[in-house]
Amino acid sequence: MADELLAKALAALGRKALTEAEMREWLAAREVEEGEAERVVSFLTENLAIDDRAFAVAFASDKRELSGWGKDRIREVLLRRGVERRLVEEALSPDDGESEVDRAVRVLKERGADLGDDRGRQRALGLLARRGYDAEEAYAAIRIAGRAA
Repeated sequence: MADELLAKALAALGRKALTEAEMREWLAAREVEEGEAERVVSFLTENLAIDDRAFAVAFASDKRELSGWGKDRIREVLLRRGVERRLVEEALSPDDGESEVDRAVRVLKERGADLGDDRGRQRALGLLARRGYDAEEAYAAIRIAGRAA
C-alpha cells in the first residue's frame, strides 16, 4: 500500500467523516486499483480511522438532536451513504427516553408552528414528513402540540 495514497485517504477523512462505502467510492474516483483500494480500506477500518458503527451512532444522534430528524430520514440517509442496515438499526435503537412523537412536538414548538387552522396543520405535517417522521407520529405530534398551544 503506497504511503502517499494512505496519506491522501487520511487527509480526506480529516475533511469529512466517510463510511467504508464512501471511502471505496473516493478511491475508485481516483482510479485506484480495486485490490489496493481494499487494502487501504482494511487498514483504515482496522485502525479505526473508519468505523461505520460509530459513524452511524454519531450521525443519528446529531441529526436527531441538532436537526430534529426522525428515524425514517436518518435511516434513509445512512443507507444511502452505504452503512449496513444492521448498523443503521443499532444506531437508531438506543434512545434517550424521548419518543419520536415527543421529538416531533419539540420540532413543531421550535419552529413556532401555527396549528390553529387546516393550512397550518398541513404545513406542520409537511415539515415533519420532510424531517423523516411517519404519518402516525406526525399526526400525534400535531394533536399534542395543538392542545398545548
